[in-house]
Amino acid sequence: MRRLVAKIVFWLWGWRPEGGPPEDASRYVIVAAPHTSNWDFPLLIGFAWLYKVPIAWVGKYSLFRWPFGGFMRRLGGVAVRRDAPEGLVAQLAESLKSGPPRGLVIPAEGSRAWRENWKSGFYHVAREAGLPVVLSFLDYKRRVGGFGLAFTPTGNIPVDMDAVRAFYADKIARYPENFGPVQLAEEKVIAEA
Repeated sequence: MRRLVAKIVFWLWGWRPEGGPPEDASRYVIVAAPHTSNWDFPLLIGFAWLYKVPIAWVGKYSLFRWPFGGFMRRLGGVAVRRDAPEGLVAQLAESLKSGPPRGLVIPAEGSRAWRENWKSGFYHVAREAGLPVVLSFLDYKRRVGGFGLAFTPTGNIPVDMDAVRAFYADKIARYPENFGPVQLAEEKVIAEA
């Protein structure tokens, strides 16, 4: 039923699917980008339904308050506290490894507003869990979205991020001015060392 709903909504909105989920993995971390609009979330959920990709997603704790908390959890939401990130990577990695097969969606930008760096949690969760990263995307210019490049983090952050940058180079956000550089703060530290 969800797949049919997604097909109808995408047809009405003029969106098309492109790419597909990884065929050789049942557990992975999904990067959700670009993330510049509140519309990005329902579009991502729709593409997950269309491709029959079971997902869990990470959202700020305030999204899970009454009256929408129960609904957000039914959509696969996992509340995180940004003010208490200690041990979050290990918890998410363990949850992904031991829970049901699914993709864990992490919005790497961390906000819909422009940021100088992406948050690196997606990379570290995948690395700790020994699972691949799958890049999802929305391209508002072409009105396409879906899943693309999949890679297993090597630990060589600049090389891995070069592949991520190349993938997102031609993807146009709803608000392009809010889509910051595709880079992790760790890359600057590595470059300065």
